[in-house]
Amino acid sequence: MSSVDLAVLTLAIVMVVGVITFLFSGQTGISYVPILILLGIAIGPVLHLVDRSEAHSLFDYARVFGLVIILFAEGHNLKWPLLKRHVATIGILDTVGLLGTVAVAAFAFSWLLHVPLAVGFLFGAIIGATDPATLIPLFKQHTVPEDMRAVIVSESIFNDPLGIVLTMLAIALLVPQADSAKLIEAIAQHVSLLPAAVLYFLYEVLASAAIGVAVGLIGYRLIHVFHLESFPELYSFALAFGGFAIGEAVQASGYLVATVTALVLGNHELFFPREDRVERASRVIDREHHFNEILATLATVVIFILLGAGIDLQNLMSSLWVGIAIALVVVFVARPLATLSILPLRKWSLRECGFMAFEGPRGVVASALAGLPLALGLSNHDQQLIAWGESILAVTVITILVSVILETLWIGILKRRWLDGG
Repeated sequence: MSSVDLAVLTLAIVMVVGVITFLFSGQTGISYVPILILLGIAIGPVLHLVDRSEAHSLFDYARVFGLVIILFAEGHNLKWPLLKRHVATIGILDTVGLLGTVAVAAFAFSWLLHVPLAVGFLFGAIIGATDPATLIPLFKQHTVPEDMRAVIVSESIFNDPLGIVLTMLAIALLVPQADSAKLIEAIAQHVSLLPAAVLYFLYEVLASAAIGVAVGLIGYRLIHVFHLESFPELYSFALAFGGFAIGEAVQASGYLVATVTALVLGNHELFFPREDRVERASRVIDREHHFNEILATLATVVIFILLGAGIDLQNLMSSLWVGIAIALVVVFVARPLATLSILPLRKWSLRECGFMAFEGPRGVVASALAGLPLALGLSNHDQQLIAWGESILAVTVITILVSVILETLWIGILKRRWLDGG
């Protein structure tokens, strides 16, 4: 069988498994995320219906393509009035909270697996971001109040690209020969490593945000110049991946560019209030958003299933108990400590903070990044990095499963007791 035929067969199996998963999830009300991963493990290392090396190869493409589409689709859902109302809360959670989560996860991984702290930092960066793909349908199902939903989902959408930036920083520190390390290595020639890391992070965030705003503004104007009502889906592709390519070309975060571009387009009625143009733009943007949400669901299915199919089952089992321990640290220590950072705002009650603390599942971004260290180790023929990469991949999968299962099971109880006053 040729490589193309093998790739087509693999994707066909993945799609069939995806259909089965959504049918089962719809009938039972169970979140589809753990089901996708478990079925990916079943068709990969258990039944060998999908070759592990083929799963890794396809995952490299699905990771990039899928993350751009997912973040671009979710960026449309960020509502500017709610962002402005809760900007301090979201900002603290996505900076102090995210870094705190990464730090706690890094120390736990490094201590329990006896690896260098830099490896722990890489794991912490990969697992640091929460998952909008899990949270959005979960909050709709349980009718979480709008302000609470807006804060947690907005935090999640923004910490996804920020988590990717931190992961690239961790890779730059751990694997200086990687392409993502070039910029920080250049900065470190003029200052020491820690200031270089801070400058790198600030450049990634600020440059990416500026490019995203520019692409969004230009993209909105071109809707009217070229009357793009007839092919908005193709146009959205050009914006999402064009912005991503521009961001990557200047060594910023293409993922954050895609998110900010979608934020501008999704709030065009506020940013561009001319009534004679709003209706045309709304038709175009609504159509492309609907199209990208479908693609985002498809990308989520592919990412989670290929993640499971690419697992080394022996390594997963050998890492099971330590992985569960690390997952519990992330759920019960790292996330709650991170949420404490918003208490000085005096805006949220202890019960509301508690709800935020225990509704931060890990998901699609962690899944998409989990195989990156292993891929780098394989491409650089670095046996030590391969071993670390296998551990990171296994523990990330376990952490995703534990966090999603626990936090989908107890959301109803938490909502009744802490938000409804029951």
